[in-house]
Amino acid sequence: MNRLPFLRITASFLILSFCHAAVSAQVRNYKGWKAGVARVVITPDQPLWMAGYANRDHPSEGKIVDLWAKALALQDSAGKQVVLVTADLVGIPKKLSDHIRDQLKRRFNLSRSQIAINTSHTHTGPVLADALVAIYPVDSVQQHAIDRYTRQLGEKIVALVDKALHSMEPVQLYAGNGVTRFQVNRRNNVESTLSLQSDLNGPNDYAVPVIKVENNKGELIAVAFGYACHNTVLAGYKWSGDYAGFAQLELEKAHPGATALFLQGCGADQNPLPRRTVPLARQYGRDLAAAVDRVLDEDMQMLPPHLTTAYAEVGLSLNTPPSKEELTKMAEGFSDYRKRWADHLLSDIDRGETLRTSYPYPVEVWKLGDQPMIILGGEVVVGYAIELKHIFGQNVFVLGYSNDVMSYIPTAKILQEGGYEGASSQMVYGLPNTWRSDIETTILQQVLEVAKQAGIPIPSTKIN
Repeated sequence: MNRLPFLRITASFLILSFCHAAVSAQVRNYKGWKAGVARVVITPDQPLWMAGYANRDHPSEGKIVDLWAKALALQDSAGKQVVLVTADLVGIPKKLSDHIRDQLKRRFNLSRSQIAINTSHTHTGPVLADALVAIYPVDSVQQHAIDRYTRQLGEKIVALVDKALHSMEPVQLYAGNGVTRFQVNRRNNVESTLSLQSDLNGPNDYAVPVIKVENNKGELIAVAFGYACHNTVLAGYKWSGDYAGFAQLELEKAHPGATALFLQGCGADQNPLPRRTVPLARQYGRDLAAAVDRVLDEDMQMLPPHLTTAYAEVGLSLNTPPSKEELTKMAEGFSDYRKRWADHLLSDIDRGETLRTSYPYPVEVWKLGDQPMIILGGEVVVGYAIELKHIFGQNVFVLGYSNDVMSYIPTAKILQEGGYEGASSQMVYGLPNTWRSDIETTILQQVLEVAKQAGIPIPSTKIN
């Protein structure tokens, strides 16, 4: 027997093993940023009810593009980790979010402050269990399918984070801000008369926050970018990530091997206009991707490898719930989502449950090097981003639709004005009444407190 080939193979194996061990040790001992990225398709494997538009009357019918969940795990020089999860969903309900975060705590010892789950708010994604319960006439068969999908989604996201955490490599982290303008304030501009208007009324936030992640070879491995605008270019019955999905596809096509993650901002009162066609969704996706690419090509701020995080939940007060008699009258007087909302609350009352008078609202703050990031739950209107940028500076990153999407989060002004965002949207989410008038003050005060815990200085001259 000729043992030379065997010896050569063995020697090669030993050399490769030694090199792998050396590289692994190098990664472990690296004192800068480390990052890991992962992605998974979350397109339902069967027709499901789609979330976002109350006038839908049947489940989905195929797809335009796949839906995705993605994860970016970061670790600083001291070994502290955070995980950013993005998903092509209209929102994430508290029950699912709590389950995912509890699993990540148990498996990886990640606290609430180290996990951020941001949803794109696409209106061509699936309904989830325990969310938007009053919108659709879902039968028992469909409810079973929704429950099954929701369980599987939770498992996929936990596995996704696992993969990201176990793919860490040394990186450099950068931050910057771009701009693009296809959002329109929907409260102050009427879609049907948009073509007749010479001026568009705000407020708006056109910022495109960008986080660039490069490996030690200078190769782009991930880019996280945001925009404050509803993903409502498309309606219909086909799955898609809307303009944000197309923007991610454009960036990943332009940068092979990189993963693009979309972060939804405070866009609850912002719509892409005009809209309603796939070409428009692709156009806005290209526009947003171009804004990101411009930032990537510029001299971005290099972030030193240290991070701090903080998290809290503050009780937001709701107005007094309607009485059983008022709910009964509404259930008998309507046949749409208002009837389903009233019936749902009546069922709670009949089971002996007390209707809620407050809600635990999540507020999270990260400081990535010198870059502050404020992460808020719910459908947050743009006024919050404007005020927080007034306080912390224009370069602060402000996200909505994170960790729990329980309702619209209006400003005091919008509450006073009424309309969908301030007066009736709570029915869609199953809340028993509108928010109290102190909601804005309560949230901003909580943000200031959590930011202080995260080590972010707050200029006293900027606080109203």
